[in-house]
Amino acid sequence: MRELFDKLKSLVVYDADKEFYAKIFPDSVPRKDLFRMRRMTMADLPAVLAIENKNYPFPWEEDIFEDCLKGSYGCWVCEEMDRVLGYCLISIAVGEAHILNISVDPAEQKQGIGRKMLKHLIDLARGRAETVFLEVRPSNTVAIALYEDMGFNEIGIRKNYYPAENGREDAIMLALQLF
Repeated sequence: MRELFDKLKSLVVYDADKEFYAKIFPDSVPRKDLFRMRRMTMADLPAVLAIENKNYPFPWEEDIFEDCLKGSYGCWVCEEMDRVLGYCLISIAVGEAHILNISVDPAEQKQGIGRKMLKHLIDLARGRAETVFLEVRPSNTVAIALYEDMGFNEIGIRKNYYPAENGREDAIMLALQLF
């Protein structure tokens, strides 16, 4: 029995092991392997709000995040060695999932964090929803490229959806069919 356990153990590398080796031998573990998704808590709000304020001229207020945490929303952070790199929120109900917010610290963008969070949200919705929806600013071309790469398709425009410096900005509505 012990031999079987040792064989199985040799095939699995736990996050804790990766973090340990990364601390001792920093170049031994690819950085992407250290990104970990976990449920957001109230204690994460200072880091989440800092990212939110860096990314958006009209950021969500703390009470919105608190309401999401208290409600039935899926609230997640992506962290690396206990440092929040990004966060994402999803609502799943009556066969539909709606990505409410997904954001990566500007200093950490283009590292695969947004993709990891998006995949996580899609996996959460799979089996519980038929379609995943989201809105995105037309000016956010990097996010649009990621969403399209992940299989989302444009289904419409929401006029004057987002606040903007000179009034309002439309939102592109995107959807991903889950099969």
